[in-house]
Amino acid sequence: MNKKELISALAEKIGVSKKDAGTYLDSFVEIVSESLENGEEVKLVGFGTFSVSERKARKGVNPQTKKPIEIPARKVPKFRPGNELKERVK
Repeated sequence: MNKKELISALAEKIGVSKKDAGTYLDSFVEIVSESLENGEEVKLVGFGTFSVSERKARKGVNPQTKKPIEIPARKVPKFRPGNELKERVK
């Protein structure tokens, strides 16, 4: 399912226009993104938890030149599914 299909399904499920559903989805994504940017977790009981994980700096190899490179430390978004979501997917 892509974003367009998700907006259509959301609009149909809650009985609003596709434009309104698109606004709701964009707002949700923006709020979650801002929270993660500020280092906060977003917990949706039954669905899952969005969080930020820190990766340490490490050494790697450039696959084209085979020369060693230094990969810098960085933060990456992470999603941990909740128990209800895990059960529904089984």
